[in-house]
Amino acid sequence: MVEYKLTYFDIRGRAEISRLVFAAADVCYIDDRIKREEWPALKPNTPQGHLPLLTIDGKVTLPQSLAIARFLAKEFGICGKNNLENAECDVIVQTTEDLRAEWVKVFREQDEAKKADLQKKLIEEIVPKYWTIFQNTLSKNSTGYMVGDGLTLGDLAVYDVMEIHTRDYPDLIKGFPQLEAHRQRVAETSNIRKYLEKRPVTLY
Repeated sequence: MVEYKLTYFDIRGRAEISRLVFAAADVCYIDDRIKREEWPALKPNTPQGHLPLLTIDGKVTLPQSLAIARFLAKEFGICGKNNLENAECDVIVQTTEDLRAEWVKVFREQDEAKKADLQKKLIEEIVPKYWTIFQNTLSKNSTGYMVGDGLTLGDLAVYDVMEIHTRDYPDLIKGFPQLEAHRQRVAETSNIRKYLEKRPVTLY
């Protein structure tokens, strides 16, 4: 039996998509949540100086959040049923990463006036733009999933990237009924529901 250890900080952040993959596949793993003060000592011994890291059987260590998530999704059979569906999942995952990058700009801005302007643009323009892309993807697929006829990495990526915005701006999703239904569908998937019920509550 393969032993997986996912190392990251005690937040959702860039490790959450892989945690959701583990949950969806019902695969046990070590959820290694480190404290910020532990990071300086650990950092020099990591492949690229970044988290998350996936360690496999105590030997192989993979960096890069999306590489980890894609690897796990392929290992557990939730990245589409063929190469085309796999590529469609990749498109969605990369699109969610584009949206995340826009949020990170706001998060890291130190000037409060600039931060307010960026936040306004994010909520009024950028988030609706990407949510429209996600909803259009759902509309073109009659199954209720992003890709194919079952839960994939694409669904989990969209669920994950929407977490902060649906929490902080709950009325925003009312203009996206298909996306709202999709989000509920993912959350009510048996293994995901069990994971969400016991998941540590963090701000990000």
